[in-house]
This record gives sequence, C-alpha cells and structure tokens, in this order.
Amino acid sequence: MDMFDRKSHWESIYGDKDPVQVSWYQQKPDLSLQLIHNSSLALDAPVIDIGGGASELVDCLYDEGYSNLSVLDISKKALDYAKNRLGDKAAKIKWYEEDVTLFIASQKYSLWHDRAVFHFLTNKSDRVKYVDTIKSSLLSGGYVVIAAFALDGPEKCSGLDIVKYDADKLSAELGEGFKLLDQKNEIHLTPQNKEQKFVYFHFIRE
Repeated sequence: MDMFDRKSHWESIYGDKDPVQVSWYQQKPDLSLQLIHNSSLALDAPVIDIGGGASELVDCLYDEGYSNLSVLDISKKALDYAKNRLGDKAAKIKWYEEDVTLFIASQKYSLWHDRAVFHFLTNKSDRVKYVDTIKSSLLSGGYVVIAAFALDGPEKCSGLDIVKYDADKLSAELGEGFKLLDQKNEIHLTPQNKEQKFVYFHFIRE
C-alpha cells in the first residue's frame, strides 16, 4: 500500500478519540443485524466481523446466542476497547489484530461482515487481496455483508480517500461466484450529527 502506514493511522485515530466519538460509531447496528438474521445461520455458525474493533455488533450477536464469533481489526487499541467493554464475555470471542489484506484465516466462516473497511481500499491490489481473503475464508454457501459509502456519500473519512459503491460496482469487485441477495440504504447520523449515506450489500457465495 505504497508508503502509507495503515496500522499507524488507525492506532492514532483510536488514540486520539473515544471510540464512541468516531464518525462511524453506532450504538445499535440495526441493518447489520437485520442482514445477518436474514442469513438464517445456526447460532454456532462461525461469523467474523472485519474492522469490528470497537463496534458493538459483536456484543449484540453474543447476547443473541451466537457462539462462534471472531473480530478482526488492524488497531490494537480498538480491540482492547472492545475487550474491556465486554469483560468476561471477551474470552469467548476470537480476536485478530491484523490487516485484512494479509489475514490467513484459521477456520472457514459462514458469514463475513464488514462495515466501512472495504471502501478504504483505494488501491486495486489491496482490493484484490481482500477478495482473495474472502474466497479463502468463506464456506461455500456462506454469506458476505459489506457496507460502504453510497455513490452520493462522503468523499473522505478519517482524513482518507475512500471508494464509493453501488451494487454493480461492488459485484464487479467480488467477481464470479457471489450472488447479490439484497441491498439496504442507510443515512447514518454521526456523533457530530452529520449525515453519511451508506449502502449495505448482502451476498451469498454460490
């Protein structure tokens, strides 16, 4: 990824701000939960949240009875925040402090969830690595939920350029073998009361 140090950037972000004050914070990740529920997974199905960091999605899934949860984030500070918030529950979750483009999964997943990581990958080579990681990590018949800024959404986030998506554009990135099941639009209100237009995509691996 050229000279940009992705890890240092995100460690700095989480070092400078309380996680509940970052622009993408959600107290209740309703659309993510809806699409995960629509996947009709068994409660012991393996699920991974990419860029989950300080997100409260894992808390919600754990409390609903999902028992095979993993969270990946490049930021140790973000993961530590989540572990401290979860307390004793954290020991029941697998945590990965890694760059997703370099991740080698130790198990196959039934569902891959990513809210606002993929759209930061502005280099084509990083996007290819990301998709290769999905393909090596996801079971046949597994699901992918990716949320990104919509075409009429913000141009940047956290000081970084992003890539905006619609269904055709994201489907082209994933390539053959993934069928789009659903998409949902969201106007996310940041802690600073600014609107961000997201779109959520729900795929199945055929």
